[in-house]
Amino acid sequence: MSTKKLYAGVKLRETRIRVGLTQKAFAERLGLSLPYLNQMENNHRPLSAAVVLALARDFGMDVTELAAGDAERIVSDMHEALADPVFADDRPPMTDLRLAASNAPAFARAFLELHRAYRQSHERLASLDEALGRDGAGLRASPWDEVRDFFHYCDNYIDAVDHAAERFATQGTPSADPVARATAELQARGVTIDYDDSAAIRSRAGATLTLSTRSAPPTQRFQILYQLALVTQDALLEATLDLARFQSDAARAIAKIGLANYFAGAALMPYRPFLAAAVEMRHDLERLADRFGASIEQVAHRLSTLQRPGAKGIPFFFVRVDQAGTITKRHSATRLQFARFGGACPLWNVYRAFETPGRFLRQLAETPDGVRYLCLARDVSKSGGAFNAPVRRYAIALGCEVSHAKGLVYADDLDLTKPRAYEPIGISCRICERPHCHQRSVPPLARKLRVDPDRRGILPYEIS
Repeated sequence: MSTKKLYAGVKLRETRIRVGLTQKAFAERLGLSLPYLNQMENNHRPLSAAVVLALARDFGMDVTELAAGDAERIVSDMHEALADPVFADDRPPMTDLRLAASNAPAFARAFLELHRAYRQSHERLASLDEALGRDGAGLRASPWDEVRDFFHYCDNYIDAVDHAAERFATQGTPSADPVARATAELQARGVTIDYDDSAAIRSRAGATLTLSTRSAPPTQRFQILYQLALVTQDALLEATLDLARFQSDAARAIAKIGLANYFAGAALMPYRPFLAAAVEMRHDLERLADRFGASIEQVAHRLSTLQRPGAKGIPFFFVRVDQAGTITKRHSATRLQFARFGGACPLWNVYRAFETPGRFLRQLAETPDGVRYLCLARDVSKSGGAFNAPVRRYAIALGCEVSHAKGLVYADDLDLTKPRAYEPIGISCRICERPHCHQRSVPPLARKLRVDPDRRGILPYEIS
């Protein structure tokens, strides 16, 4: 049994505020003294077993949430930001980063926003970008990055939208196809669904939804549900956007598309039936895709969203990359976080997936913090549907910590106990401190280098 102490002061304080109790009243409900509660809320003391039980019994808290949250990804993001040379002479230790992430997450996020604004301004100056001279330029995150961070820090799970999609998909006859129900609902609202031999995935002119016959059936099904979200769930999507408080109209518009896409995925693969099927099929992506009429990528992405309080699935990371190594989608419910700037580790099997189209690649990997993962990768190239149409080539990766690996069919016949079976991977070269990596592209920014002109190894320098 784990003896790791549980520090969850932010969660404890949020619970107290949510139920509208003062510290004194909350302490009495938990059977604590006021000073003791104050110490726990400020992470000066860990939560005791009695407090955890009281939170579950008296306040209906899902105790698995106490150990979850943003702390790991905030620490990872701050560690990467502090690798910037501007902090070379005054980098705080990891203990300070963990304290900031746990005790002052809002301050930590403000620091990350400040660093991102600095970095964008620096890059614009370096490239003589005239946009820096225009009103407000360089002081905000790009709309795309702002939306990506919104989903990232929501744990890629939007509770209200997920529940609404599940209610729609499971209402009436449970075995009914949600896409057939969506088609009927759109037609009842005067929307005609048409098909055309064009490259466009969808277009809407008046009351007509036109889908491309070149698109794969899972894509067509997804787009019908996406349109249903825009037509029937506009009030819910707008209310969610109001809570997010995006900094620009462009970010809000991009986020609305993301929320409608989220609804479509959650309706195509409703939470409880999908989670039950995933457990039953041991997370076999191909079988799940066949069961729900979805694509491999849609299934992998949906698995990464199964973080509903009280009914969580296996915590997965999910990422999609292009052939240049650019991360185009990313999320992690695990301790593994992705670099916000630059590419990821080239030793990761997701980059080898382009070499073996149509096949799943498995990898046992270990990050510099000693955490071990089972990683699954596959290419998801998308044909344009015609000889002269361009092919979009991506690769996806899905993975979890090895403690959950037995729940995946992909772990069969792998020796999870053999240390040498695990390949060393990192986040990105600029913040990875492995001194002897044969694939290192740039030195780590947080470490000093030794350069000996009379000695040459794999790299022209040594990491001190």
